[in-house]
Amino acid sequence: MTVLGAWTGSARLQKIAKPLIVPALATALDPAHDRVLATGLVAATIGDLLLIDPDDDSALELGATAFGVMQSCYTFLLWRRGARPVLLDAVPRYAGWLAASILLARRQPAVAPTLSAYGGVLATTSTLSARSVSRGGDRRLVVGGILFTVSDALIVHRRLFLTDERQRRTAEAVILSTYVAAQMLLVDALATTRRRRDGEAAEPALDGPGPLEQR
Repeated sequence: MTVLGAWTGSARLQKIAKPLIVPALATALDPAHDRVLATGLVAATIGDLLLIDPDDDSALELGATAFGVMQSCYTFLLWRRGARPVLLDAVPRYAGWLAASILLARRQPAVAPTLSAYGGVLATTSTLSARSVSRGGDRRLVVGGILFTVSDALIVHRRLFLTDERQRRTAEAVILSTYVAAQMLLVDALATTRRRRDGEAAEPALDGPGPLEQR
């Protein structure tokens, strides 16, 4: 629905559908163990509400801040599960972040500091989620991290390079499609209830230490 709203340019449909994306994913969480993930999803919902109009710069900065909180929660969970940065994974992600930051600073300096700061957090999350299955990683995390990076890279591309209204609407639809897919994969992999079904040990609540998985 939200993708259709973006593609057709229907602000009304966006206002109805977009805020429901993340709460629908949150229904699978275990309240006793998924408090960090739930916090991240609350922040994501706030970000979705703020970014219903992707061309409102003030809302964009606030939305990027909210999504920065979400990415920080994801990074924390990945780190606690044993994910560590690997040079091979980090270099392309931080290089992309640096390139986007330079473009934003040159062409849209008003929003560049906030979006660049968010991009750095995203690069960290994506790097940690990229741990390959052969190194104890999860394919859902790998693909989800890549899709999130693609989605946010398209946001920058849309803002900087697209002027035709039809192209901008199409780009927004692709942005939302990749965003929804990324959230589905990441939440599915990080949620305690899903890990229990997959035979993995649940993470303890935050008042107890969390064992790290072996790399």
